Amino acid sequence: MTQEDRIAKIVAAHESREGPLLPILHDVQAEFGCISPDAEARIALLLNLSRAEVHGVVSFYHDFLPEADPRPQVEICRAEACQARGIEAMMERAGLTAGDTVRLKTVYCLGLCSVGPAARVGGRVQARLDEDSLVRLIEGA
Repeated sequence: MTQEDRIAKIVAAHESREGPLLPILHDVQAEFGCISPDAEARIALLLNLSRAEVHGVVSFYHDFLPEADPRPQVEICRAEACQARGIEAMMERAGLTAGDTVRLKTVYCLGLCSVGPAARVGGRVQARLDEDSLVRLIEGA
């Protein structure tokens, strides 16, 4: 099945939804690891939108990547509650540990404000992090 066919299948799965663009973009990114310019064009065509409309949404949200990044990703909450619990002091060592092999992504709230600092790897959320446990989490990503 070609990329165009796979995108058409994703779009078709959401055709009954009102405002399907965001769910479609999330599914395309999950399928291909990014939203390429070709994917933007195909989605626009299938939804009868302009490429500019689709690109505007893709470029607005930081979750969507223009090209796939094969590195594992660690999402680190840097919202106010996690800041108050010391996440900022851990970020230098986290960055050094990640280097070029792990992608650190800042997110603002993982919903664990009372037990932060928190991070998420592959859908698994870890809370009550200290510097050493954050480093171990990054190393294990």
